[in-house]
Amino acid sequence: MPLVIDACLAHDIGDRTEQQDLAAIIKHPRGALLAVLADGMGGHTGGALASSQVVHTFRNNFEHFSIQEDSPSGLLNTCLNEAHTLIKTSRFISEQDPHSTAVALLITPGKAHWVHCGDSRLYHFQGDQLVQRTSDHSYVESLVQKKIISEQEALIHPRRNMLLSALGGEENPLISMDASNPLHAGDSFLLSSDGLWHYFTSEELGMIVSAYSARESSEMLVAHARKRAHGEGDNISLIIIKLLEAPSPNQGPPHTNRVRIDSRNRMRIDSRFPDN
Repeated sequence: MPLVIDACLAHDIGDRTEQQDLAAIIKHPRGALLAVLADGMGGHTGGALASSQVVHTFRNNFEHFSIQEDSPSGLLNTCLNEAHTLIKTSRFISEQDPHSTAVALLITPGKAHWVHCGDSRLYHFQGDQLVQRTSDHSYVESLVQKKIISEQEALIHPRRNMLLSALGGEENPLISMDASNPLHAGDSFLLSSDGLWHYFTSEELGMIVSAYSARESSEMLVAHARKRAHGEGDNISLIIIKLLEAPSPNQGPPHTNRVRIDSRNRMRIDSRFPDN
């Protein structure tokens, strides 16, 4: 069954003074799509530098990617390692200590591959049901995996921001990869920095993403996260990729979206999701 993509990219500065997240959706002329999101850390301007180096590295490598000859997982692994090296090198030519998390999704005909380091997440939904999500490289996630604490307890744990790995550190980064095959209409992917996912359950995310277009879902999620942060919100970045059945010729072209949302916008709220 032919599929089309409904996609949206959104940013919000939250209650911070600087946006240190960066994300991109990049199309390949041979029919592949790359989505990459980075959450920079490292003090004033350092985080923005690190996240920009992540996106720059993925963009450059993707331009030379051959769908017929190259390995998708090999590309993603190479991108993360090269970004790690580039961020480490930048420490010697700047006065900052830049680091970044990263998550990326590569869609080729019939298949999706993804990679991540740190606590920027990817969620894979079929309809409104969670198929899987990435497992954070963080201290609290390790406690959740060992069943010492619950996912709800992890959200309020005093060490919830402690990462076990990030790009740009002294040690080699932890790199986790996975794939989904085959892809179907109704599959959707959400890439998110912790400034967004921290305020939602997986069930809420699946309901919103499945019920609305990529743009409407993005607006709604940003609005809820801003309200639920109560004036203490982090930078927000997200990418939504929805796979839809291709319309018949008499239905006209599919409706696709890509949008940036800045901190001055105020998005509408869906009453089914109270801002608690």
